[in-house]
Amino acid sequence: MSEQLYNRVAVLRSDRGLSRQQLADAVGVNYQTIGYIERGEYNPSLDLALRMAELFELPVEAIFSRRPLPPLSQQLYPRDSSNGRTT
Repeated sequence: MSEQLYNRVAVLRSDRGLSRQQLADAVGVNYQTIGYIERGEYNPSLDLALRMAELFELPVEAIFSRRPLPPLSQQLYPRDSSNGRTT
């Protein structure tokens, strides 16, 4: 049985102004596959995950994880837990 992978595909796709069809064409899959991946209903193969990482120019672990991913804003702008300010 395969465990669910968490991902940022929808956020990254939207950030780059890509439709599901455009992303699917760029990585060589059906546009419905992109929807399944975004909703966590389908885990991509390693090859597909690596193609997506190359397209987004990010490490694969920045896109896919076995644990829930924190919001990108939280990773880019971490808060100092002692005073609540951005560090």
